[in-house]
Amino acid sequence: MDIARAIADLQSSLGQRITLSKSDLALHGQSESHFPPSPPDAVAYPETTAEVAEIVTLCARHRVPVVAWGTGTSLEGQAQAFRGGIVVDFSRMNAVLDVATADMTARVQPGLTRQALNDALRATGLFFPVDPGANASLGGMASTRASGTTAVRYGTMRDNVLALEVVTAKGEVIRTGTGARKSSSGYDLTGLFVGAEGTLGLITELTLRLSGQPEAISAAVCAFDSVADAVATVIDTIQCGIPIARIELMDTESVRAVNAHAKMTLPEKPHLLLEFHGTPASTAEQAESFGALAREHNGSDFDWATQTEARTALWAMRHNAYYAILGQRPGARAIVTDICVPISKLAKAIEETRADLDQAGVMGPILGHVGDGNFHAVLLIDPDNPDELTAAKAASDRMVTRALALGGTATGEHGIGVGKLDYMQREHGGGWALMGALKHALDPLNILNPGKLVPPRN
Repeated sequence: MDIARAIADLQSSLGQRITLSKSDLALHGQSESHFPPSPPDAVAYPETTAEVAEIVTLCARHRVPVVAWGTGTSLEGQAQAFRGGIVVDFSRMNAVLDVATADMTARVQPGLTRQALNDALRATGLFFPVDPGANASLGGMASTRASGTTAVRYGTMRDNVLALEVVTAKGEVIRTGTGARKSSSGYDLTGLFVGAEGTLGLITELTLRLSGQPEAISAAVCAFDSVADAVATVIDTIQCGIPIARIELMDTESVRAVNAHAKMTLPEKPHLLLEFHGTPASTAEQAESFGALAREHNGSDFDWATQTEARTALWAMRHNAYYAILGQRPGARAIVTDICVPISKLAKAIEETRADLDQAGVMGPILGHVGDGNFHAVLLIDPDNPDELTAAKAASDRMVTRALALGGTATGEHGIGVGKLDYMQREHGGGWALMGALKHALDPLNILNPGKLVPPRN
């Protein structure tokens, strides 16, 4: 690796849009989770696909790692340059290129955030539904196959990315997919790059599926005596075909945290947070049907939110739960982990995880997207106490072991990065080696986000 030559060549091409400033390097070495700082050697700010291709071509020539950066909100170290090299920050490639309202699609650059896209779509009657909570970049969301609170109705990034423009490890620009809603033409290359975490190519453009803005939206909060009652209600809701848009669980510890953070007065019990989309009549019917199911499982009366301001406050509370939980232990860092299991096994997985964390003495509120069997635990640790880190990692490991035993996965939406690399062999067996073979075929020099997702190589 000749990093000095690579930086010199890039400076000739990008000028001041490649930086070695300590503050910029430090910013791009941080993570939302517990991973230690790992500043890259330089940060590049391309403005066009051609510049991205040139960056990759030069880095390949000098055997220098290339790591894509969106907004830095990934949770398993995906955007950190643990082996040094060049971080490619896509914040200047943030345009909406085209909105085809009749086709209900949008072409965008990867640095555009989901909120910025929805702001741009406000007058069209359309919106982009994938909502991971953080105002993440759309390129980053595709790279991690993100989902979030609305996945139970609208699907994940896998379901909402129709086509991509990608720069390969050779610096070649390719296009995958089309604007058509389906295709039987060859390998699903779009699906290959969605979720690849930047290990196979750098996404420079996305064609996204849009949805119609619902005529009416209503939301509700419902308390339960136990997690088992709440999850039983979720299962009944899904099996009855109620087209609920969001159905989120917060356990007692999570409710306690958001009460303190947002000055709420929710009963300190497990809660479901719900949202219904449709016409005024259909949302009322959905809510009535759900209410009947909730009552069968000892659910409380609904606390309704029909006005935009009230609904916004409700989901802001949910999206800020991570920071509310951190506030329960000032100065703490978090190991933020997630698993996903078949929905019939969800109550068992949550209850056993809660008992395990309590027994291990690890502070870890639980919340999740229970409509698709996905939940998170925010494990709080003193960053200066190695014993707490060890105990939290052991608890996280047991969570994954439990999920795999129940027929689930090590991660429902956070991805692999380096944080969950050790679980890939257990979950995929020989399939993980096949992922490594694909990586080697497309990136033989191992310059694209090395050390992540696939079997390690030198």
